[in-house]
Formats: sequence, structure tokens, C-alpha cells
Amino acid sequence: MNLQKVFTPESIILNLESTEKEELFEELLQNVCSRLPSVNRDEARSALLEREAKMSTGILPGVAVPHASIDTVKGVTGVIGISRRGIDYDAIDKKPVHYVFMLLGNSSDNAGHLETLRRIAILLINPAFVSKLSEATSPGDIWDMLGDGENYMES
Repeated sequence: MNLQKVFTPESIILNLESTEKEELFEELLQNVCSRLPSVNRDEARSALLEREAKMSTGILPGVAVPHASIDTVKGVTGVIGISRRGIDYDAIDKKPVHYVFMLLGNSSDNAGHLETLRRIAILLINPAFVSKLSEATSPGDIWDMLGDGENYMES
């Protein structure tokens, strides 16, 4: 699953306004639903919150990867958000989250969902990638970084 197909420049938010997790989910879902009206917002919100209740997806310093499977999305789609102020996310390290990679996958395509999570994890364990996120000045910058990361994974 190519990350440049999951995340488009239109799905990248450079200046998140949210300061708390549930507010963040609403902001990210607004982006998804405006691009993909067939996605059921309530179903997506419930699935994300249910997943978070099991264990926080704020798993890396400053990074969260909320994800859920729902019936009303085709394939896998996502939103990337950057918060300059930080979001109270109840992360494992108890620190604010600044970078969010939200994924929604179709309930019948667990393999695609897991492959996308794996590819994101490969990028996020690279400190240089995370550091460059803070330097991005446009959604296109981040989209290009995803493409560069894909090239790295393919070689």
C-alpha cells in the first residue's frame, strides 16, 4: 500500500487547532468526510474511540497513529496532522502529541490496513523523518517526504 495513495496533499493539515484527543478526532474526521462523503462520521468516531479505549495509539514520543476499521470506507485512507502547540493525547509517555497519522481501513481489508500501519511505523522510527516533519511548510512537502520514504522501502 503506497502511502502517497493513502495520504494526499488534501489530507495533510499543517496547523491542527485541536488541543485534546476527542477534539482532534473531530478535526481529522472533518477532513476525511469532506473528501469522502460516503464515510460514516459517527461510525468512524466510535471505532477510533473504541480502539483508543484498548490502549493509547500515542506510542512514540510526540507521535500518535490512531486507526480503526469501518465498513463505509473503501480501501485505506488517512489524514496527517501537525500540531505546533501539542495535543493532550493520553500518550504512553504522558507527553503532548505533535504529529498524528490517522488511518481508516475497510473492515474487510485487514491486510491492507496492517500493511499501511507497518509502512508508517518504518517511517516513524526514523528520527530524521520525524524531525523533518516539523520543518514542512506545505502539505506538498510532507507528501514528497512520504514518496521519498516509499522509495527507501522499495530499495
